[in-house]
Amino acid sequence: MKPRISVITIGVDDLEASVAFYRDGMGLPTEGIIGREFEHGAVAFFELQPGLRLALFARADIAHDAGIERSGPSPTEFTLGHNVASREEVDAVMARAAAAGARVVKPAQPTFWGGYAGYFQDPDGHLWEAVHNPAWIPE
Repeated sequence: MKPRISVITIGVDDLEASVAFYRDGMGLPTEGIIGREFEHGAVAFFELQPGLRLALFARADIAHDAGIERSGPSPTEFTLGHNVASREEVDAVMARAAAAGARVVKPAQPTFWGGYAGYFQDPDGHLWEAVHNPAWIPE
């Protein structure tokens, strides 16, 4: 299998509030919510980088689409890492997230492996790591 991940979809409880968090609070570009004309079809896409989008989809609609029962959320199932070029950028991302309504769960600090990182949760509890990894400087 050759991985070609182009969309990361996260389940949300309040699509409007989550769109506002990512669009207005975090500054991610989006066309807003589309697919409202379809039952279980409302979704919002955000361009993260060329070829990669973040999708917000109601948890109940994900369960319906996949044909499984809805389960409770768990913030430790996965994290989304936002790698930036400096410690100062980590601090800026953390501050912007907090101002947008995120819950800072671990303030940015030096890591045991030589980087600098902090964690925040979006309004639905998804865990984001804002990180500066000197070995992986983004372009």
